[in-house]
Amino acid sequence: MRIYITHCSATKDNSLRGTGVKVTPDKLYTGRRIRRFINACQRKGVCWAIFSDLHGVWFPTITHEWYDKDPNSVTEREFRKLVMEFDASLRHYEEIWFYYNPSRFHEIYRKLVSETRLKHRLKLFTHIAEIV
Repeated sequence: MRIYITHCSATKDNSLRGTGVKVTPDKLYTGRRIRRFINACQRKGVCWAIFSDLHGVWFPTITHEWYDKDPNSVTEREFRKLVMEFDASLRHYEEIWFYYNPSRFHEIYRKLVSETRLKHRLKLFTHIAEIV
């Protein structure tokens, strides 16, 4: 079984900010890269998730409130917790395809893909057309 995942985005639906309303990731994120990823996954009917700097692996059926967590603010302790959560959440997937933009791939995500116990199942990719 395969899952497609990408990292979160700072560009979110600001009308949700401070409302306490919980939404799925496809309702929160509005940035172009992440919208293209979500739309492609939904059109193809594939498993997908967002890697959130605050919540870890965020599946499309889970709801959270609007949040702001800069990847630069993730502490080492928080990072360790995120890696453990990544490994636990995705352990049942044989293939984990991680979509990213090489010019915007923050160091925290580089570190995640090198430190996950699932790295032997991980494939990095940069083109939406690779979602099949």
